[in-house]
Amino acid sequence: MKNLLYLILIVSSSSKPLLSQNKMNIDSLLTVYDKQPLDTLKAKTANNIINYYMYSSPEKAKKAAFELLSLSEKINYDSGNSLALYQLGVVYNNIDKLDSAKYYYNSSLKIAKKINNGIYISQAYRGLAILEFSQGNLLLADSINNMDLENTIKLKDSTGTALAYDFKGTINQNKGYYSIALENVLKGLKLFEKLKDSIRIADSYNHLATIEHNLGNFQNAIDHNKKALKIYEDYNDIYYQAQALNDIGVMYKLLFQENDAINYFKKSLNKSRSNNVKSLEAAALTNIGATYLQLNNPETAIDYLNQSILISKSINAKRRVAIAENRMAEAYLELNIPKQAIILANNSKQYAEENQNISIKVSSLEHLSLAYEKLNNLPVALSAFKEYKVLSDSILNKEKINKIEELRIQFDSQKKEADIILQKQQIKTLNQQVKISNLRKGLYAGGMFTFLTFSGLLFFGFKQRIKKNKIEREKQEEIYKQEIEFKKKELASQTLHLVQKNTFIQELKENLEKIKQSPELFKIEFRRLVMLLKKESAEDKDWEVFKSYFSEVHNNFDNKIKDIANDITEKEIRLASFLRMNLSTKEIASMLNVLPESVLKSKYRLKLKLKLNKDTDLNTYLTQL
Repeated sequence: MKNLLYLILIVSSSSKPLLSQNKMNIDSLLTVYDKQPLDTLKAKTANNIINYYMYSSPEKAKKAAFELLSLSEKINYDSGNSLALYQLGVVYNNIDKLDSAKYYYNSSLKIAKKINNGIYISQAYRGLAILEFSQGNLLLADSINNMDLENTIKLKDSTGTALAYDFKGTINQNKGYYSIALENVLKGLKLFEKLKDSIRIADSYNHLATIEHNLGNFQNAIDHNKKALKIYEDYNDIYYQAQALNDIGVMYKLLFQENDAINYFKKSLNKSRSNNVKSLEAAALTNIGATYLQLNNPETAIDYLNQSILISKSINAKRRVAIAENRMAEAYLELNIPKQAIILANNSKQYAEENQNISIKVSSLEHLSLAYEKLNNLPVALSAFKEYKVLSDSILNKEKINKIEELRIQFDSQKKEADIILQKQQIKTLNQQVKISNLRKGLYAGGMFTFLTFSGLLFFGFKQRIKKNKIEREKQEEIYKQEIEFKKKELASQTLHLVQKNTFIQELKENLEKIKQSPELFKIEFRRLVMLLKKESAEDKDWEVFKSYFSEVHNNFDNKIKDIANDITEKEIRLASFLRMNLSTKEIASMLNVLPESVLKSKYRLKLKLKLNKDTDLNTYLTQL
């Protein structure tokens, strides 16, 4: 169970700007920058300065990025503006100011689209995908990353493609699809090695280490992370040195080599503090506390865990607070202070329930059960244990389902590859038959020369016709393939748009509640905002566009479902479409702007309308339709 609580650093290294293979001389860069006139060359030098400082001094990187933005505005250099805004997004992402990061990424994307700069469009997509990933929105992160991947392949941007594959690996790893994750990370690593991009090779090693950890191969994980650490040290990349050191410490802890673990955690702590990365500092402190717990030293553990909670609260990292509180509850149980353990476990449980975090809730319930048992309150202890057992089993079942789904995806991919091989083999067999036929004809040389000449001409014409038909068929197949890929891309784009639209509506409603606190502002703004909200909610064109692309990608799905239930409503078709795309109840609720409970009721009514028995899974049925 403890493995499920292991936190992966969610600010992915995919957000790093590309560094030169030769370490830059910062003094030379600064000297050149000061002497250059206001032009695009000076802007490029400014960007190199940002890259140098990005992971060693965030404040200097931020200052350089604002200078690049100011310079670009003065010379009317749109590409420089887009790049500066993107770099500011990376800076704010790295210091855990996600709202600011999202603003700058979106601003960069807007300009990049305006000037049709594919590289900058791609890097903005990458930043936004990482941002959604960091907030746990894996489906949305995957959708944005897929758009990035298609864009980079279209641009023949090897670095961008490698980054997209690498990040796809990270997303699948977090979904529990470790084999698929491994496959994608290795694709990225292969491209990085071709490009001889050392810093990205280090990032791939770091991600491979995470996958090996989840597969239980702790020593392999250590080896990968040490390779990554060496490269980060060569590039003075303090931020990712801290991450790698922390990850190595976790592996040594799992191998019960506690002294080595604490040594690496403290090195990570020093690096985090020198770079002012609060999230990593809190993670290192929690891990040190957990290691002292493992050494049966709860007093020292509590000291480090308290420090972690204070830092986590200062950056509003509620999940980190909940994890540290669970560890604290465990420490107080060791000290036989169950009442304090109950307070901490309940705090953690409340966070878990509000954020639907099952793994944290499981740990909280386990500690509550043990604490109430120590207080001899057996009914409450039994109740907590029963709930703990149910959730533990649900996690194990989810892991099994994930494994089955992963195997299904792999099977589909292998089947497609096998079909291609079969087609090639069929073509090869036909060619061999043609050669045999030609050989037989050659045996009748001599007296049948004229006949064979005539037959040869006929055969040549027939072969040319076959060749022409084959070329035409391949062209049609390629056109069809491109159309399907385009529709899939547009469908993903429309899904993203619908999610963003409904998120906007939800935020607008929250703002209305805030306005109520100020009577003056309420009188001026309330009516205008309500009208805007109604207009946005009433707009149905987005759904029509989505339905059009969905129908083409999923082979007239709406007509098929109408054939089964001719009294089905438009709202029920919309719900069925989202279920066909494997969206979760929470995601559907967000897109439809309703509560999750309402979605569950609608699913039940849809199942009745489709006349499905209680044992039939609705999602599976719709997927196979």
